[in-house]
Amino acid sequence: MRALGIVLAGGNSRKMGELSHKRAISAMPIAGSYRSIDFVLSNMSNSHIQKVAVITQYNSRSLHEHLSSSKWWDFGRKQGGLYTFTPTVTPDNSNWYQGTADSIYQNLLFLKRSHEPYVVIATGDCVYKMDFNKVLEYHIAKKADITVVVKEMPEDADVDRYGVVKMNDDGRIEEFEEKPMVAKSKTVSCGIYVIRRRQLIELIEKSAEEGRHDLVQDILIRYKDLKRIYGYRIESYWRNIATVEDYFGTNMDFLKKDIRDYFFKQYPDVYSKVDDLPPAKYNPGSRVRNSLISSGCIVNGTVENSILFKEVFVGNNCTIKNSIILNDVYLGDNTHIENCIVESRDTIRANSHHVGETGIKVVVEKNERYVL
Repeated sequence: MRALGIVLAGGNSRKMGELSHKRAISAMPIAGSYRSIDFVLSNMSNSHIQKVAVITQYNSRSLHEHLSSSKWWDFGRKQGGLYTFTPTVTPDNSNWYQGTADSIYQNLLFLKRSHEPYVVIATGDCVYKMDFNKVLEYHIAKKADITVVVKEMPEDADVDRYGVVKMNDDGRIEEFEEKPMVAKSKTVSCGIYVIRRRQLIELIEKSAEEGRHDLVQDILIRYKDLKRIYGYRIESYWRNIATVEDYFGTNMDFLKKDIRDYFFKQYPDVYSKVDDLPPAKYNPGSRVRNSLISSGCIVNGTVENSILFKEVFVGNNCTIKNSIILNDVYLGDNTHIENCIVESRDTIRANSHHVGETGIKVVVEKNERYVL
């Protein structure tokens, strides 16, 4: 094994609104049966990275429950393993993680006790497929100090919430701005980095000594003229889900056959924790069109251009259009849901009417049955 993995899954996004009140962004449900973090963990496993640390912090209860066994992603403890790290009170430190660099610093012993020469660092809130070995080969060929995976966004894309980079013809990053007011480029950082393990330890320790805690601002941007930092372009599908609009759009992408086939029918596979649930049941009078219906669902009404996650009950004469219904939701009879995201474990009373008139409406009822 040439590399170990670090998944940064501790952050929160205010742009997710009420959807992040119950869970970390990395634990957000995707495509009916998956969680956001499944994609990066599957990429690690398929790239033969067998030792992976997941660093969690914010609202991590459901994320830890999802990661309770490493077997779903085939991380064997004898050859490596899946490790979860949370902020820990010690005689020397009682702080929560003060930033992405600090989260690595507080768990630096994991890096020091490892023997792999390289580290792949990635966030847990993106949906994509990637062979990290190709990034590593590029990193070695360029004799780079740090390699950043980048994506060319469409001209009409709003990139002010990303790190925006400009590269020369050789691929070296010459400019790097974090969440710029006015972007000079449409090339964004995907939050995936390759770096030599010993160099990462050195940079993280130096940043901690100087009271600097952010991986992007205090290492990538600060050292861009001192270190050889290169960009590796990803041409295939990649999306970040840290806003309500992007989360909704990413899920809706899976209603497109080509994207669905790319993730679920083309090698390599995407893995997730499997629940023992019965198949979906469609009662007489139900109508389903261009939708994903997950295990454990019972459908009595009409579902169009929507995604129903696990154990959703759709009552008689219900209409669901262009919506996402998260896990374990009960929809009473005669309910109309359109352009909405319905939070998990909610009970939507009969004869309810929820429509997102000008955008995506997040429906959160206060009569939850239980919370994970």
